[in-house]
Amino acid sequence: MKHIERPAKRPANPHFSSGPCAKRPGWSLENLEDACLGRSHRSKAGRAKLKSALDKTRALLAIPDDYPIAIVPASDTGAVEMALWSLLGPRGAEILAWESFGKGWATDVAGQLRLDDARVIEAPYGQLPDLGEVDFSRDVVFTWNGTTSGVRVPNGDWIPGDREGLTICDATSAVFAQRLDWPKLDATTYSWQKALGGEAGHGMLILSPRAVERLENHTPPWPLPKVFRLTKDGALIRGVFEGETINTPSMLCVEDYLDALDWAESIGGLDALRARAGANAKIIDGWVGRTGWIDYLAEDPATRSNTSVCLKVVDPDILSRGQADQAAFAKRLASLLEEEGAALDIGAHRDAPPGLRIWAGPTVERQDLTDLVPWLDWAFSTAKRELARAA
Repeated sequence: MKHIERPAKRPANPHFSSGPCAKRPGWSLENLEDACLGRSHRSKAGRAKLKSALDKTRALLAIPDDYPIAIVPASDTGAVEMALWSLLGPRGAEILAWESFGKGWATDVAGQLRLDDARVIEAPYGQLPDLGEVDFSRDVVFTWNGTTSGVRVPNGDWIPGDREGLTICDATSAVFAQRLDWPKLDATTYSWQKALGGEAGHGMLILSPRAVERLENHTPPWPLPKVFRLTKDGALIRGVFEGETINTPSMLCVEDYLDALDWAESIGGLDALRARAGANAKIIDGWVGRTGWIDYLAEDPATRSNTSVCLKVVDPDILSRGQADQAAFAKRLASLLEEEGAALDIGAHRDAPPGLRIWAGPTVERQDLTDLVPWLDWAFSTAKRELARAA
């Protein structure tokens, strides 16, 4: 193949990691100078900061007023597991799994909670399960956007409004970039370090009135750790959903989240965030469309993520080699880009098929993706020449 010269211009911000994601444009530590540090998070000032984070979240995401919101420990993982441990049990469960995180929730339900009546509905990387098979008389656990596969549900139309069971949705890589259908969601989770580029360690749990009713009328048969307990004496602990966190949060991280929320509001709110992610995804889509050696992992264009864009190498020479060689080639692409400072942390997730994963969420600048594309072609050309010389 023709040798491609090293591009002259690098992305101004080479951070394309799928989590933690790039900080918002113009971010600086100076933006966090008003953080409530050295104070109790239960002080008047601390509580005000936490309550502000909840209020601004509700406003930005247009969350219904009767959906309580809580800041919880252990990132999105902690929020999902809190929902699973607290809500499941009264009905059978349907767990949808088409990438590593969905499979992790299936392991939790079947292997840790040991729920007797649990069915896992799986699909391979690149595909969605048959959503028409889901039984909504049961509780349903799913990811809205598969971060490690780049496959998302296209909308909430497949979820009936009159369902009998609850829906538990891991929305961490979707919530600020895709249109969630709140009436179809009963327990929704995300983390600050995904679409808004916040710092790690904190999760968000959003409950519908139906989920609150379940919490107040169901006592799980398994032990609940203190950090999972959302009720006391059969009633929701309302303080948890008003900024009185279960454990001590990092007030520096809270300030960083507030900064990201303020930035999002300043550029036009949720519509602007979605538009930025959509425009970013189009840059990658245009490149994929004109490039023969790469393709999407997601097979159906309607299910392709506009945040975690997962790609696979389809060059015939590479595909003719064994899986180990294919994986090594993909890793070499990512390492070449990192060595040049053109792109950081864009290798595929360790559990996913080998390839690249490029974050295109709203904190990424479109120009940086435009500048990245020539580097992707350069890395492929360079790695291919290295492979030929080694043969």
